[in-house]
Amino acid sequence: MPKTKKEGLYFGLMMCFGMAVVMGMYNMIRSGQYEQLSFGQLVLGLLLAFVVAFVVELVIVGPVARKLAFKLPFTKKKKVIMILTISTLMVIGMVLCMSAFGLIMSHSALSGASWSQYGENVWKNFVVAYPLQLLIMGPVVRFLFVKFVQKPARVSLPS
Repeated sequence: MPKTKKEGLYFGLMMCFGMAVVMGMYNMIRSGQYEQLSFGQLVLGLLLAFVVAFVVELVIVGPVARKLAFKLPFTKKKKVIMILTISTLMVIGMVLCMSAFGLIMSHSALSGASWSQYGENVWKNFVVAYPLQLLIMGPVVRFLFVKFVQKPARVSLPS
């Protein structure tokens, strides 16, 4: 979708913001932190999650997902297949990384959380993040991106 690096940055910011807020709230509710934190702490936690998610997506997950998607053995001509492939790889990578971040932020990692807790977090996050990405956030962000960010191609009419 994005055609320039600047557009790619805007698209990534929009997608990451939406996913980080929804998934951050989901994890705070799931872990019971939602009731324990003040409004300011909730906002700060979501802001921190967004910043970490954006850096992880920009530096690690995004480049790896795109590179891997183009190496997979299928035709790259169908736009919808590429979108689904990249989205799937992005969700997998982000869930793996952000589940570790969530474990650290909840202090569970410091109190001896196990790999089984991490695995449970990954599973529960994937089950929510994948449909969220494919059915809600992806289409909404693409619509908003095309409507407000991406410059329409100028068509000159013949005289």
